[in-house]
Amino acid sequence: MSELAAEAEKLDAIDELAGVRAQFALDDVVYLDGNSLGALPVGVPGRVEDVVRRQWGELRIRSWGESGWWTAPERIGDRIAPLVGAAAGQIVVGDSTSVNVFKALVAAVRMTAGSGRDEIVVDATTFPTDGYIAESAARMTGCTLRPVAPAEVPGALGERTAAVLLNHVDYRTGRLHDLPALTAAVHTAGAVVVWDLCHSAGALPVGLDEHGVDLAVGCTYKYLNGGPGSPAYLYVRREVQGRFDSPLPGWNSHAEPFGMRSEYEPATGALRGRVGTPDILSMLALEAALDVWDGDGDGEGVSIGAVRAKSLALTDFFLTCVGAYVPAGRVESVTPVAHAERGSQVALRCEGAGDVMKRLIERGVVGDFRHPDVLRFGFTPLYVGFGDVERAARVLGASLEEQ
Repeated sequence: MSELAAEAEKLDAIDELAGVRAQFALDDVVYLDGNSLGALPVGVPGRVEDVVRRQWGELRIRSWGESGWWTAPERIGDRIAPLVGAAAGQIVVGDSTSVNVFKALVAAVRMTAGSGRDEIVVDATTFPTDGYIAESAARMTGCTLRPVAPAEVPGALGERTAAVLLNHVDYRTGRLHDLPALTAAVHTAGAVVVWDLCHSAGALPVGLDEHGVDLAVGCTYKYLNGGPGSPAYLYVRREVQGRFDSPLPGWNSHAEPFGMRSEYEPATGALRGRVGTPDILSMLALEAALDVWDGDGDGEGVSIGAVRAKSLALTDFFLTCVGAYVPAGRVESVTPVAHAERGSQVALRCEGAGDVMKRLIERGVVGDFRHPDVLRFGFTPLYVGFGDVERAARVLGASLEEQ
């Protein structure tokens, strides 16, 4: 056994989250793509079968009340809330991340109506869809769109800034941006901030309430393991809920949804973020997936602080193993070394990265490739162990030596 393999064995033996792995359906593949699609929690299939066979098959329409379908968006939102540092009553689940970005960004601009602010600032390194939606929102609201690198945002803000859309973690590099400082800068400028939490929720502390974030969105199929296409969520801080004017008012967000009145009157609270009929099957699969955060029944749930500590330990160990196993000069990490600037993934620049990743997958190490030359490895602390990390780096080194 190599020195690093022995070290991995020791680290796995003292890992306080090691037992959580048993709550996922895994095999002998090293799965490092949870930042794209989380693994299946073992409790989900049985819950979904009950939803389909009993709740839908037997109770049918009665399940909207008897099975709690109608209140699922806010009920599940309250379960996500502790994972992003929010009190109950501020998160509603439903729609896709893209739809929620649109709702949040247009609502953010509307919150500054009458102030003469006519500019939307968007993260220039953002996931493309966020940029597309920001551009459309700017056209629809009569604003100018200004792409700015996150580090340069404070200097770009001014009297014209209405809203700012930022990513907490860069999807390519895994760089963690300074949410507290950037939120404070946006507020100092008198603007409204919207954060995309897709690559941070469930992997590290966010602190939405603590840092006064106005609006936030995120997906649930990455570190929250909700399944492919599971519904996203929208956070509306309690203090701004009365001013949240959704560009997509639907009957589900009406104060009297079954009144069927032609005039729209928004509901109170985060319910204003609802639109149409909830996607119940995927939503209740997500609810079952969130059970893994409840712990092993001893009354103590999984701590997001413990998850963050293990995430940093895993990524540190991976970088150490890569340094030991990969031939010199073959890869370059584009993920920050500093813990305060690192999410829960490691991105390696590598010549022929697409082909390299194909070979890794063939050898039982699953990550992903981002154009043009990035190997991306996501570390989900709930089910990734240190032995997985050592094996992944060793296989990567062997694959590159054979080129």
